[in-house]
Amino acid sequence: MTGQDKPHAHVGFDNSYARLPNRFFARVAPTLAQDPKLLALNHPLADRLGLADTLRAMSDDELAQIFAGNKMLAGADPIAQAYAGHQFGGWVPQLGDGRAILLGEVVTDQGRFDIQLKGAGRTPFSRMGDGRAWLGPVLREYVLSEAMAAFGIPTTRALAAVTTGEDILREDIRPGAVLARVAQSHIRVGTFQYFAARDDREALRALADHAIARHYPQAQSLDDLLIGMRDAQARLVAQWMGVGFIHGVMNTDNMTISGETIDYGPAAFMDRYDPEQVFSSIDQFGRYAYANQPNIAVWNIAQFATSLLPICDGPREDAIDRFTQIVQGFADRFDAEWHAVLGRKLGLGPDHPQAGTMGLQFLEHIARLGGDFTRAFRALTDGGLSGFEAELGATGDQALRDWGMMWEAETTPETRAKMGQANPVRIPRNHQVEAMIAAALSGDLSKFQALSHALAAPYTPDPSLSAYEAAPTAAERVTQTFCGT
Repeated sequence: MTGQDKPHAHVGFDNSYARLPNRFFARVAPTLAQDPKLLALNHPLADRLGLADTLRAMSDDELAQIFAGNKMLAGADPIAQAYAGHQFGGWVPQLGDGRAILLGEVVTDQGRFDIQLKGAGRTPFSRMGDGRAWLGPVLREYVLSEAMAAFGIPTTRALAAVTTGEDILREDIRPGAVLARVAQSHIRVGTFQYFAARDDREALRALADHAIARHYPQAQSLDDLLIGMRDAQARLVAQWMGVGFIHGVMNTDNMTISGETIDYGPAAFMDRYDPEQVFSSIDQFGRYAYANQPNIAVWNIAQFATSLLPICDGPREDAIDRFTQIVQGFADRFDAEWHAVLGRKLGLGPDHPQAGTMGLQFLEHIARLGGDFTRAFRALTDGGLSGFEAELGATGDQALRDWGMMWEAETTPETRAKMGQANPVRIPRNHQVEAMIAAALSGDLSKFQALSHALAAPYTPDPSLSAYEAAPTAAERVTQTFCGT
């Protein structure tokens, strides 16, 4: 008898997705890990989920067994979700959770949350893969997703990380690991596409009703669902760009209906500001470049709208007209959200009529002067125009001076004092993440722990953490990131 046959500890699961028809998922147990070891447990998140007391009562060995999938929490109903998607614009009719298993959903006073094990073994959707994850991507997603949460940007969260005690083959032999991921849900644009491609209208209606009840309870129609999802994505992508974040793989199967950031495979944060910046090794043509993210978001939303058409009431042509208008409304929604982000970052306020113009001008100056995105905004925050000039070595630059005089005229000491809440001191810099992974591969978790600590309060200056503020040297610069599958 395996540990999976013996429910372990009690958690208040209420698994609404697993109550949908069987064609929405495959029931599958995690693959037993040989010798799991606990790497990290996110105690604040556990507390938020109402799990703190349950998990605190367990030893590290017990926790490792739970988060490797060797032992099931009572009430769990493990499933792998079915979905499809456009990957780099190419249609794939069946994807699904090939290395992730949803344990179930917990309900708190803050909402309903999925708990999923990523790297938990083969599923019917693995497509010849081993269903495992290796240590590097697990630690990367842990650090990046928790940093994103600390920025206040909607994201999946990292509850725990474990090693499996097994070696897996990627480019070479790597240690296996599992990430326990938390999300408002794992419903994707690709989930809707999966059923639309099969003309399964019954499933589409059930999925739409489920998504509305779970994420947009105020929605009275499919139009409202589309509007809600559109606006959530406009807000999310604007927030991404405000911290220099590049997702790297904005496929439709990596866009959630909830408006949370999901799947950090090749994700990265910019150092030097370049709107055409690409890090992902598989993005050979810049489809998912930093500046192109709003365009891809609206393209994905259009695919979502298309997947809803089969279940619209009334003439199809009328629905197409309505949905087209809603999708085209993304541009205005994004511009409003992006200008609000820039307004906060510049101390102008989110509603300042010049926030967009002045923000884009400031970005042009950063690009022209070869500045670091995060450090440039933070230098302006802490030292005003003279601080920015010093950061970029641009003293005497007349064009910048002219912009600075306009900025000073439109801000006050009070509004400028709020800039620190919008401009992080520290971000997960790519070279620091890679150094963390390299150390972990040699058995040293101190860099992972130190980086996680440094990013827990990213807006708060701390002289003891100054090493995490530095831009990479030429030798340290990371130019490519990899998805890890």
